[in-house]
Amino acid sequence: MKIKKGDNVIVIAGNDKGKQGTVLSVDKAENRVTVQGVNLRWKHRKPSQKEPKGERVQLECPIHSSNVMLVDPKTGKGSRKRAAGAKA
Repeated sequence: MKIKKGDNVIVIAGNDKGKQGTVLSVDKAENRVTVQGVNLRWKHRKPSQKEPKGERVQLECPIHSSNVMLVDPKTGKGSRKRAAGAKA
């Protein structure tokens, strides 16, 4: 996988198509990445002593790595990352 934690990516497929964000985590075994502000889901938390009423929290869930593309810093658009020894 060519995407690493901290990379800027753009979503190219799915409900959040067109959104950009920073990669928060990478799961190489499952080929999934978690992107900041993308694929948000509501998590309902039980009441506790700290939060007696309980709470709803929005969390980023992972998406498949094939649905994101690295962003070229010069143009701000998606670009394919080529292998180091590949010829143009």
